[in-house]
Amino acid sequence: MKDVVALKSDISRIDGEKGVLEYRGYSIHDLVEHSSYEETASLLLRGDLSTGKELDEFSRDLARKRRIPPEVIGLLSSLPDITHPMVVLRTAISYCGSMDEKLHVINPEENLEKSKEILAMIPTIIAYTYRMREGKQLVHPREDLGHAANFIYMMTGREPEPLEERALDTDLILHAEHTLNASTYSSRIAASTKSDMYAGIVSATGTLMGPLHGGASQAVIEMLREVKEGDGSPGKYIRRKLDSDELIPGFGHRVYKTTDPRAKELKKLARELDEIEGNDWCELAERVEKAVMAEREIYPNVDFYAATIYANLGIPDDYFIPIFAMSRVAGWTAHLMDQYAENTLIRPRQKYDGKKNRRYIPIEERDGE
Repeated sequence: MKDVVALKSDISRIDGEKGVLEYRGYSIHDLVEHSSYEETASLLLRGDLSTGKELDEFSRDLARKRRIPPEVIGLLSSLPDITHPMVVLRTAISYCGSMDEKLHVINPEENLEKSKEILAMIPTIIAYTYRMREGKQLVHPREDLGHAANFIYMMTGREPEPLEERALDTDLILHAEHTLNASTYSSRIAASTKSDMYAGIVSATGTLMGPLHGGASQAVIEMLREVKEGDGSPGKYIRRKLDSDELIPGFGHRVYKTTDPRAKELKKLARELDEIEGNDWCELAERVEKAVMAEREIYPNVDFYAATIYANLGIPDDYFIPIFAMSRVAGWTAHLMDQYAENTLIRPRQKYDGKKNRRYIPIEERDGE
């Protein structure tokens, strides 16, 4: 369905020719400079910027909802260790829905409450899954930390440095919403049937797992490791990939015809993180970017520098997609609320492309053919 306009929405806007992304009419550059993930989530869900009092109440409400029920913790510990963290997350979200006494209540007030509950619990599910897999003691959420800082704290057991918090907070803002991408569309399809909000998030989570959607940042860090472990020459590596007609992870976008505006913001923070963490992930990524641009006019997308930020924060590769989900859930829930508010069943037509008027052949006459 490339370039097919499926529906109207006032949640976000992209101008792919100019490299513009706005949430509810606000530039992502302004949001990164002045806002926080909590305020951005509130903006997406409520449709406008909050007052100071409203934002305080929203942030406190999210913080109070971070703890997950013991039954969910038991579920996380019961799943096989080989289960991908995204499968764990998808399963846990569905389980949480089964415990919601108002699961099938669909109205603006209840939808907003469910949105906040899902926003708050996903970071805890991800962090608990990670620490269980590593055989580490669970680090429970703290209400006095912001959304990004609390996640780093639950993952690592330490409070993050200010730059680490700002880097992840910025990443979450930039991944929070992106019009009608595959996962968002799948969530709206679920909502259009009047299925519950958890079903919409499970649908989106399952769609995001696909390597053509959410898996790019993990592929980027694997590519950077290959370059680092090889002869360290991005030029030779990139030429070899292009000569084999292979895609370069983290480059190009279906919508943007110029530099992804989100990549610009993450690149600046990635450089700073390299310095304080004593790593060279961003430096290597910039050399790869130059090598790609020397061969083809393909621009880096948001996943390219996001991968270096996650690596600098010490986040394992297979948790890159869950962090994407942790951020994008703000957009998903906003779209679910939008769909419920003015619902029409999403039911595209199919164009048949097959044989017609075929004669049925009895099975005994088919033998030996």
